[in-house]
Formats: sequence, C-alpha cells, structure tokens
Amino acid sequence: MLPESVRPFDHGIEPAPEPVLVPADPAARRRLRARCMIVRQITAELLALARGSGQVRRDRRRLVCHMRQISIYVCHVVLRVPQQDLGFAFGLHPATVRHACHVVEDRRDDPDFDDFVSTVERLTSTVFLLPGGLLHD
Repeated sequence: MLPESVRPFDHGIEPAPEPVLVPADPAARRRLRARCMIVRQITAELLALARGSGQVRRDRRRLVCHMRQISIYVCHVVLRVPQQDLGFAFGLHPATVRHACHVVEDRRDDPDFDDFVSTVERLTSTVFLLPGGLLHD
C-alpha cells in the first residue's frame, strides 16, 4: 500500500462498474426478471394499501422510487439474488442497485418503515419459498 503522501487524489471519479453476472441461459434470465417483477408488484400493492386512494401527483415519482428500492432490497435479501443480477433484472446500473439496498437498510431504523419492509419480506417468502427451501430453477 502506498504511503498517504504518495496516494493519488480522489477527484470523485467512480471506478468502473462491476461486470454484470447474468444467467447465460435465456430461460433463467426470464425467470429472474419474472421473480423480480412479482416482488415489485407485491411491493406496489402493499404501498397502495398503505397510502390509501388519496395519492398526490407530485409524490408519484418518489413513490415509484421507494417501491423500486424496496423491491430490489427484498429480492437481494429474501431471494438471495446477487446485486449484479438485480441490475440486469431491473434494468439498472449496479451502483444504483447498491444505493437502493443501502437506502432501505438505513431507513429500517424507522419502526413503521421496518414493519412495511418486513411485511413485503414475509409475503415474498410465502410466494417463493417452500418448506425445503428456496424454489430453484
């Protein structure tokens, strides 16, 4: 390791993204995307129930962002999908996926938010898990 005085300056340039490790089999890719979209739909339905019918238009963009972040986090934690694969499944850059997981993890300090995410996790487990473990391809 270089001494502190010899290290290059950090100019805020992000390193190259990690390679995306998506399944090689097209059928496996479709199954991965389908699973992630099911989790996204579960999250969307629960958010709609939690918010009620009075949705303010200016909050729509924020709501969609939160829904996607929670969906990514739950796919990573419950379904154990690697973050690189989630980038492919959601059509996002791997850094965006990492950020989403960090945001949700940080917000779990709020008891209401934690209850909501726990509910999404339980429903996802119910949909995708069997008594013997995760549904495999």
